[in-house]
Amino acid sequence: MKRLIHIHIFIFLLVLSGCSDDKKIEATAKPNIILILTDDQGFGDLGYYGNPIVKTPVIDSLASKSVRFDEFLVSPVCAPTRASIMTGRYAMRTGVYDTQRGGSLMATSEITIAELLQEANYKTGIIGKWHLGDNYPMRPQDQGFDYTLNHLSGGIGQPGDWPNTINPDSSYYNPTLWKNGTQVKTEGYCSDVFGTAAIDFVEENKDNPFFLYLSFNAPHTPLQVPQEYYDLYKDVDVKKAFKNDSKPFPNMYPKANEYARKVYGMVTNIDDNLGRLFKKLQELNIDENTLVIFMTDNGPQDPRYIAGLRGKKSSVFQGGIKVPSFWYFPSKFKTPRDVKTTVAHLDILPTLAEFCGIELPKDNAIDGVSLMPLLTDENATLKSRTINNYWSRKHPVKYKNISTTKDSLKLVALENDFKGSDTYELFNIKNDPYELHDISNSDTLKVKEMKSEMKAWIAEMLHSENFIKTPRPIIGTKHENPLVLNLNDALYHREEGVRKPIASWEVNFSKTGNYAINVHTYAEIDEDSQLLLKVGNTIKQMNFKKPNSKMLMVDSLKVDKGDIDIMAEIFTKKDGEDLLTMPLYLEVKSLD
Repeated sequence: MKRLIHIHIFIFLLVLSGCSDDKKIEATAKPNIILILTDDQGFGDLGYYGNPIVKTPVIDSLASKSVRFDEFLVSPVCAPTRASIMTGRYAMRTGVYDTQRGGSLMATSEITIAELLQEANYKTGIIGKWHLGDNYPMRPQDQGFDYTLNHLSGGIGQPGDWPNTINPDSSYYNPTLWKNGTQVKTEGYCSDVFGTAAIDFVEENKDNPFFLYLSFNAPHTPLQVPQEYYDLYKDVDVKKAFKNDSKPFPNMYPKANEYARKVYGMVTNIDDNLGRLFKKLQELNIDENTLVIFMTDNGPQDPRYIAGLRGKKSSVFQGGIKVPSFWYFPSKFKTPRDVKTTVAHLDILPTLAEFCGIELPKDNAIDGVSLMPLLTDENATLKSRTINNYWSRKHPVKYKNISTTKDSLKLVALENDFKGSDTYELFNIKNDPYELHDISNSDTLKVKEMKSEMKAWIAEMLHSENFIKTPRPIIGTKHENPLVLNLNDALYHREEGVRKPIASWEVNFSKTGNYAINVHTYAEIDEDSQLLLKVGNTIKQMNFKKPNSKMLMVDSLKVDKGDIDIMAEIFTKKDGEDLLTMPLYLEVKSLD
């Protein structure tokens, strides 16, 4: 897909400005929904919020016509954000607490937006990134999506995305994806593949109400960008371009300038693909009856322009958790405007439920609230509420990188020295949007009150059923056989005297029987290497029989039904020293 930027701008202006007031939506027509999510695109990675470098005319035009939530909060990293979007619940309630190491598995008991809409006779589709479990019963097709075209793990080419890991320098081109559960080889740059698939989906479902979750993996690393898009920014000095900007600007290390150029190229490519999609909506005459939501999943992964906000991805400061959120549905949200009320990703499911006239799940507590009053009434307000946030590699560390936001006040727990000495900062976000002025010493009562709320929230999350009992892939069912366990969902731990961490998987065998297990490696393994496979209490020790092999087959192993842990260790020798290599993935097949 090659387009000059001036043509790109013209096409999109034609698309959205061509919407006429003469069009009438039939009263009985159910609205379509397209939820667009980009990965690691920060608040400042678009033109609308003051970035003069990046070229995003499609997104900017959408913003100008939308209801814009200027204080829209998400989680500091992607999988927790996605879990909350899908369920309307804090991520830890769903079993999700991280992006890897088994922390991005969402319990199958969760009720997703897709399941709610599927029950209301919507055609549901996901295109792009899921990152909430790659095995039954946690795959998108197990959680309410009729159509799926997705990659594995947290990103194309990451270790957990094993089909593309072997091409680390070009994984974004011609990626292997999973279409309705079947592995397929695609052609083209990943965002173009997803853009084309989105167009095909809306065309195929134009006569039915549909929900499309278009979840781009870009501009997440690896920063692979088509040359024509990189060329748009190759000569730009990003830091110099903002030298006269009055807002705070992060310290950019030398490589960050180059990283920003590539990110901007990837974002412009997404912008072009959205232009193609919006043009198709108009051609099909369904643009007036389609709610378009655009947002991102967290702050930028590297320091660059972020509209003055403090922090970046992984931080609970605003730069890590405040993202663009544009809602466009001109027949009902008639006045484009900025909404200053603090809202969150938790609110998407209850909002879409009310928007479509669907009852909320009764068995799962919903933490979000409906934003329909704010979307439809310029004078509406919401009740005072508290929104909590955190991120660490396992579970909340008392008290580090945790925030509690209530109305305009935000308490940030910075660190804990494990001797009971905690450090907090308090900000008035309305008066101090860049979080420069700590007012904790001048309002000690408010700090005490909000610390109490933070403490209670952490305790509640740590006692969540799905957090205590990790969701497990289920092996031996007709739904996925063989089942492939990837590194993203493995738990890592270390053993004394071993230089590298050991990977293990917590799984459930659905039935007692015989299973074949193929252990795949990233690099070729010498014949002197040895596999140690532990399946529950059963230990299998084998030598690699062939030199330069990438797979070792365990032909048959009797396994009992129930929850079992699998661990695979590959020992090799180098310079007379034992080294441990983790498998790239395990392939487990029921033989019964």
